[in-house]
Formats: sequence, C-alpha cells, structure tokens
Amino acid sequence: MTTSGWGERYSDALMNTFGPPKTTLVSGSGARVTDADGKEYVDFLGGIAVNTLGHGHPALVRAVSEQAARLVHVSNFFATPPQIELAERLLGLLGAGGRVFFANSGTEANEAAFKLTRRTGRTRIVAATGGFHGRTMGALALTSKEAYRTPFAPLPGDVTFVEYGDAAALEAAVDESVAAVLLEPVQGEAGVVVPPTDYLVRAQQVARDAGALLWLDEVQSGIGRTGTWFAHQNPALVDGTVVPDVVTLAKGLAGGVPIGACIATGGSGKLFDPGNHGTTFGGNPLATAAALAVLDTVESEGLLARSTTAGARLKELLAADARVTEVRGAGLMVGIDLSQPYAAETVAAGQDAGFVLNAPSPTRLRFVPPLVVTDADLDALAAAWSGILDTAYTAGGAA
Repeated sequence: MTTSGWGERYSDALMNTFGPPKTTLVSGSGARVTDADGKEYVDFLGGIAVNTLGHGHPALVRAVSEQAARLVHVSNFFATPPQIELAERLLGLLGAGGRVFFANSGTEANEAAFKLTRRTGRTRIVAATGGFHGRTMGALALTSKEAYRTPFAPLPGDVTFVEYGDAAALEAAVDESVAAVLLEPVQGEAGVVVPPTDYLVRAQQVARDAGALLWLDEVQSGIGRTGTWFAHQNPALVDGTVVPDVVTLAKGLAGGVPIGACIATGGSGKLFDPGNHGTTFGGNPLATAAALAVLDTVESEGLLARSTTAGARLKELLAADARVTEVRGAGLMVGIDLSQPYAAETVAAGQDAGFVLNAPSPTRLRFVPPLVVTDADLDALAAAWSGILDTAYTAGGAA
C-alpha cells in the first residue's frame, strides 16, 4: 500500500491529535528511514530525540528479542533483574545515591516527580517560561505555553513561571513556600534554548537557600544527547557542579521502547511510601532490558564523544548559510534561528529533498538525530542545505 493509502486509513481510524501524518514510515537503518513509497530520508529528528541508537540497531534488537523470550511483563509486586540493574546504573551515572521510579514516558516521569514534591509538605512549584514537561493535566500545569494550557484550564497545582535563564528572577520568586524549582538544562521544545552557564548553579543555590528541591527535567537532554550522560554534567553548558534532588528521564533512555524514570537523590528518594504512587507497565523487564542495551552501546561505541564531534560538524554546516542567524546547543541537540519565519517551509523542503526535519516554532528548527548519525549522513545534509533553504524561502514568499 502507498503512503497515500495509509494516510486515508489513518484519518479514518485515529484521532486528529497530531494532524495529518507527513508520510508513512515502514523501515529504518541507522539514521535513515524509508516510507511506504520506498523513499529514503536521513532522520534528523530521531523520533524527537528518542532513537539514540538509530533504527534497527543489532544490540537493541537482540536485547528486546532475548528479553521477550524470557519475560515481557510482570506486575510490580515482583522485581526483575533488568529493573534493578537499570536503577543501579542510572544512580551510578548520576553519581548520587537515591531511588528510582520507572514509568512509561517523560510525562509520567514528571507526574511522579510532581507528586513527589508534595511530600515535602509544600505545594508551590517555580518553573520557567518556554519550558515543556508533558501534556497530562499535572505535567501540563508545569508547562508554560498558553496554547497548550488554555483549552484545559483550570489546571492543578500552584505554579509560578519566571523567565528562563534569568537567575535574578528565579531568586525573587523562590521562598520557603516553594516545594521545587523545575528547569530543563536545555529547553528542547522551545527550540533548543541554552541558558547562561552559571544559571543551573545559581538555581541550585536559590533552591537550597529556600529549602526547596531542585528538579531537572532531562527527558530530552539526557542519555548522551548533549555529549555527556546528562546535560547538567556538561561543562560546555554548566560552569560548576550541580547535584539535583530530582531528575526525570525518558525519550532516549531505551532507544524507542517506551520508558520513563523519576530519579530522586539523597533523602528525596525516600519521600514516597507504599501506595503513594504506582504504575502497571512502568519498569517492566522488556523496557528496562532495552534501556540497559542502550546504555551499554553508548559506552561500547563511544557515542558520547560521537555526539560531541558530530554535533560540532552539524552546527558548522548549518551555520554556513547566511539565512541561519543563530546556532545553539551542545552535542546532537542543536537549534537554529532563521532570518525569516519559514521554518515550516524548510521542513517541507527538507522532506522533499530526503531529510526529516523539525520546526518547533515559525523561525526555529531543532536537530536531534540518532547518536549513530554518520559522516555520510551529515555530508548529505551539507550538500543539500542551501538548496533546501532556497526552496523554503521561495515558498515563503522571500525574493
């Protein structure tokens, strides 16, 4: 069946929450995907920073297949070895003692963390403008974008938003009524927005002074995306040491198998008691085995270093066209600004040229390809980039 045929069936069967699909993808290998018409694309979206190992990586296929032959799911009345091993591994990568709660997505991880903050005896959260933390009612209450919030108001929680990157504004807003300060080390959905390098260190001090938790949402920026396991550990992004009380993860953790994690360090890890929270599918052996395979492969294939070097090359090739007015980010989490609001046209032109691109706003594009993206993949974009922008700017009406 063709992409057109699949599209008709999609519109007849699925809710219109995402709009019409751009195409129907049927297979992939590495950083490339193929649609139902047989057209191949270089994937610079990576499932929105999910496909850490790309598509069809043998290590992930093997881990999922072998675990499926043993156990796919048991209830959380029981433990399984992959669940325990993954929790231990994540705490080790953070370099902090604590406890882990596994969920199925970033939104669920943030919901768990939101509930965890209530166990401090306080109810107020200070979050940032431009932040995105999910679309369930609780996670949406933490997300600042009015277009997302307004249709579902009133939202739960007592949340104050301050300008992202402005430590003075944060200090003015945080007092002893605040349960937690919630920040992304790099804002992904806003278009890869990077704060000043002293911001997280100052945020940590503000939270400590008020007796509040520092909660970092690394759902998009974690698991090697910026060239370190966690963005808050990256010296290119953070000038100093940050030890968060809560970290939430998802997207790239299991390479496409649904998983989320709420990690609470130190005493924060003991805030939940039995019955305070739960999940049916979270932390199941299939997802946790997949996540262990991702972590193992990132290490064995040197993908943290690869993220750094490939990201530097990506930034260089994008900046080579004068219509790109700013390039931001670290590793393979890169955002750009265009001189005109033709980001949607650039995505369309890119797809025509064989590239999966993403426009989080009219003037911004986000690039979060698999960490296994090759030099050939980058060279292909370099060769096509100016032509893609030519097409986009013509479609947008620029001379």
